[in-house]
Amino acid sequence: MTRTDPHDVPRPHAKLHFGVFFQGVNHWTIWTDPRSGSQIAPESYRQVALTAERGLFDAFFLGEGLRLREINGLVHDLDVAGRPEAITQLSALAAATRHIGLVSTSNVTYNDPADLARRFAGLDLLSGGRAGWNVVTTDNAWTGENFRRGGYLDHADRYRRAEEVLGAARALWDSWADDALATSTGAESWARDGSIAPVVRHGDLVDLELTGGLPRSSQGHPVIFQAGDSSEGRDFAARNADVIFSAHGYDFDDALAFAGDIRRRLTAAGRTPEDLRILPGASIILGDTEAEAEEKARWVRQQQITPGTALAQATLLWNVDLSAYDPDGPLPDLEPREQDSSGAFGAARVADSRATVARWREEAAAHGWSLRQTVIELGQRARSHVGTPAGLAEKFARFVREGALDGFNVSPYLVPDGLDDIVGSLVPALQERGLYRTEYTGTTLREHLDLPPARRGEGALAVAEAS
Repeated sequence: MTRTDPHDVPRPHAKLHFGVFFQGVNHWTIWTDPRSGSQIAPESYRQVALTAERGLFDAFFLGEGLRLREINGLVHDLDVAGRPEAITQLSALAAATRHIGLVSTSNVTYNDPADLARRFAGLDLLSGGRAGWNVVTTDNAWTGENFRRGGYLDHADRYRRAEEVLGAARALWDSWADDALATSTGAESWARDGSIAPVVRHGDLVDLELTGGLPRSSQGHPVIFQAGDSSEGRDFAARNADVIFSAHGYDFDDALAFAGDIRRRLTAAGRTPEDLRILPGASIILGDTEAEAEEKARWVRQQQITPGTALAQATLLWNVDLSAYDPDGPLPDLEPREQDSSGAFGAARVADSRATVARWREEAAAHGWSLRQTVIELGQRARSHVGTPAGLAEKFARFVREGALDGFNVSPYLVPDGLDDIVGSLVPALQERGLYRTEYTGTTLREHLDLPPARRGEGALAVAEAS
């Protein structure tokens, strides 16, 4: 049933939240366009972050790349390569910005929990409570080859280690009492006796004993983000995350079903819907008219799928070196080879390549598509919200106020200017409808996201005080 009364919705006063995702290594950002700037230079990071802050975005996100991506052992030279270590870059941005949250994608598989906890606590203090941690896991030997321990982690242990690492980090962040530090130079000691508790964790995958070296920040501790979409990943997010990313942000019914599933898992975990925000990833393409927006979207897709990228994506599907083929010619007449998960980017390939190739051939024959045109139409896609500012504002109002999501983590297709039209035209259209903030009303990332205060869990101090 379609509601005609704009107030007859579950969340009539809900506001949309925006983050910006500076991806770095990818082909979705059109680095070949003359307007594209460096994706490595500090000024590009600063410009994107300041534009997002001008648009009152909640957060600036950095992706993580622990190894250059490859196809069958060869470096995939079509991607933008080279990213600074995320927490280092975000620490520099903390000095250049005043409000926006700063979120690092940091891997729990190949990082020491005590070191990660300390570095995030440092960023949180340095930024005045604006830090966030996008918790990601890795189980493949492809990435592990860059580390002394190698690909030591079984797939089934990814979230077990993530939970133990995050639990250890929270215990360290909670190990200082809020009134631990002396407030006067006349105090007998710089810290109140018994206000800092040692942390002891003896788990299957994390084993440590130490005393945390930093107090809690103004937001308690960093906001936790998570993006797993498997049942196991959703359960992990329901137990642990403050914000969940997803790919369920384009079709309304799909987004609403995902949100309902997450809320059921939250209830099972003893939490409430207000404890977590849902921010799907999204690309947004705007035009003054619907026709102009659609034309721009076609241009973006064509620029993203260059001839070389088309061959690379087809190679992943066929599992055969197709570099000698003409991307503007017909599809290869070869049958795909059996696929595995070790050769391409360290990620799983297509589950049923024969069926997919058959579908590609059928569609290509019906439309007269070349190999590249087929990849553009049917290959791996960065889906987009396409339309006018007013049209998308109405669309997003439905998503947010009917509870399908809380906002979007936006991936610009150009760097560093890809947010300009969103900030200049879409944000005002959202504000006119009361769907978006008109100023920052808090100082921490947790406040931007309208999340409840960070609660002390079963951390070191809670255990020490109870004993």
